Amino acid sequence: MTLSSATPSGGAATGPLRIVLVDDHEMVIAGLKAMLAPFQGRVRVVGSAIGAEQALPVVASLTPDIVLCDVRMQGASGLDLCRELRERRPDQKVVLLSVYDDEQYLFQALRAGASGYLLKKITGDELVRQLELANSGVTVIDTALAGRAVDTAARLQSNEFWPGARHGLTHRESEVLSLIVTGLSNRGIAARLVVSDETIKSHVRSIYRKLGVGDRAGAVAAALREGIFK
Repeated sequence: MTLSSATPSGGAATGPLRIVLVDDHEMVIAGLKAMLAPFQGRVRVVGSAIGAEQALPVVASLTPDIVLCDVRMQGASGLDLCRELRERRPDQKVVLLSVYDDEQYLFQALRAGASGYLLKKITGDELVRQLELANSGVTVIDTALAGRAVDTAARLQSNEFWPGARHGLTHRESEVLSLIVTGLSNRGIAARLVVSDETIKSHVRSIYRKLGVGDRAGAVAAALREGIFK
């Protein structure tokens, strides 16, 4: 399910939407082409690119209605690509597609000027509907993610949050990070919080991603540097 955050402008379509697909995996692009193939009367994939760098000349030459790209790619990210495309052509619509059900990515996408943030679990017919809405001027956002984002934004506005919330950490991730800072191992943290080792490993991976670090030392340094914990 997805949420449309505005009302369509109502302009009549003159033909199928022209779409360029961008991802750093050829299999994903092939999968999206197959997903969209039954809807050729409404959308047409006019080009594709492996990675953001390759996408720039492709988009420049094809001037599609919408660029549909992954958020996280090796090298420049989909967020970087979105910003660059919008700088080059302010009316270019970019919809980001991601496996990350994460409010912080959504906030970054909107700040980058994206016309939408959808999850890769979306069905083909729903994706087409959302692309049509995006083309009409609607900002399209996955429904569940949008609901959490509204709550997050409200809490941030009123400062009703835990350490690390402004960096996108969940309450549980904040707890885990605080225990990392004290020097506990994953196993020690799992015992303290009465959860499995695998659950803690998942939280730690998410913490690393959100803080932009690659190991425990980096996480501790970021926590202290950013004043999350002292």
